[in-house]
Amino acid sequence: MSSDVMLVVTSVLLLGTISALFLYYRRIMTLRQEYDRAKEVVDDIVVSVDGQFRRQKDRFLFVAQKMENIVLENKKVVEKVEDYEGRLTDFTKRVEDIPHIEEKVSGHLKEMQNEVEGIKEAQEKVIKNLAEIEKIKHEAHVPETKIEAAIPIKKEKALEPLTETELMVLETIGKEGEKTAPEIKEKISLTREHTARLMKKLYKDGYLERDTHKMPYVYRLKEEMQKILKKREASYF
Repeated sequence: MSSDVMLVVTSVLLLGTISALFLYYRRIMTLRQEYDRAKEVVDDIVVSVDGQFRRQKDRFLFVAQKMENIVLENKKVVEKVEDYEGRLTDFTKRVEDIPHIEEKVSGHLKEMQNEVEGIKEAQEKVIKNLAEIEKIKHEAHVPETKIEAAIPIKKEKALEPLTETELMVLETIGKEGEKTAPEIKEKISLTREHTARLMKKLYKDGYLERDTHKMPYVYRLKEEMQKILKKREASYF
């Protein structure tokens, strides 16, 4: 009888212990789940705080860089202001010197006016002299032979010193009109340097005229040389 009572009591105690353990286990599991959720929340809070901290750090660095740039700009502005102050001081000194400068300039202007008046008088004298010379030229009788002798060689011997190539150049220009040295080069089949020397020689010897306003130079026959070549061609016929 007593053993049955002990067994029942033991069973009841065991069952109570098992129930308590089960309850504690469930409580522990619940606490574990709440701990995991709390940990996730804490991790999220830590990540969020870390992100905010980084953003605040970046903003701080950005503001610091801006402040540094502003300081540099202020330095530049101060330097410019000092430069302008120096220029203003120089300008003030120059303004103070203006009366003296005006006196000097007025003196120079008077001298220039006197020089201009002298130049005008000299021009008037030159114009009068030219008018007298033109009058004398119209009144004087100039023989035709002297007018034709403008070329610095004798007409009857003008062609004797020329080579066949030089004579060909003169005849080409006489027939086709003014030419440049490269155009003559194509006609006489010489080198560029040789042709240039030949044209320069004919110009210096008085056979050709040269227009230096164009590049390359343009050569043409002198009027007197044109007449001589025409007479030469007429003599052949």
